[in-house]
Amino acid sequence: MSAGQYDDGPRPRGGRMPRRERRAQLLESALEVFVAQGYHSAAMDDIADRAGVSKPVLYQHFPGKLDLYLALLDRSCDAIIDSCRTALASTQDNKLRVAAAVDAFYEYVAEESGAFRLVFESDLTNEPAVREHVDRVTTECAAMIAEVIQADTGLPDAAARLLAVSLVGMAQVSSRFWLSEGGGITRSDAAALVSGLAWRGIGGYPLDH
Repeated sequence: MSAGQYDDGPRPRGGRMPRRERRAQLLESALEVFVAQGYHSAAMDDIADRAGVSKPVLYQHFPGKLDLYLALLDRSCDAIIDSCRTALASTQDNKLRVAAAVDAFYEYVAEESGAFRLVFESDLTNEPAVREHVDRVTTECAAMIAEVIQADTGLPDAAARLLAVSLVGMAQVSSRFWLSEGGGITRSDAAALVSGLAWRGIGGYPLDH
């Protein structure tokens, strides 16, 4: 798909815009192109056309395609990590915490922007900088969840981290499967099924108090 094949077409050329607003606009346009085409097929020309700017304007903000992609990854990774943090802080009930953390991933993949594809389905994971960004989601979300597991169960740090990574992996893989082959299951029902499975495992460990 080229930039001219989007539902609403390239944006019309506009006038000057404050730098921060222009950067945000360029990122939104780049997201649409990268999600539709993947990194390797996307071209800076497509992104500039989509944003309604000249290519020199695009290069003023992002020196190259990889810089632009990494900026989008930063934003997308921060979004899911912040959602996980908010979910864990939303209650002191650990069963509800598990449910909220799992639902954070389902909510993320259900976003119309398709930003999750940059994080979980990138075609550039052989690039070290991209791999580092993608791994950050698992690492940081698992670290937060591991703290809760360890505090509640008294398990050693390594065991708590392994369980936390397993929970993140379960939420991430199952949410993507649900999006592509949900079979009519609502988002809330799907997240509840998976969080119920996770809680039956984690909830079985004895409390340290």
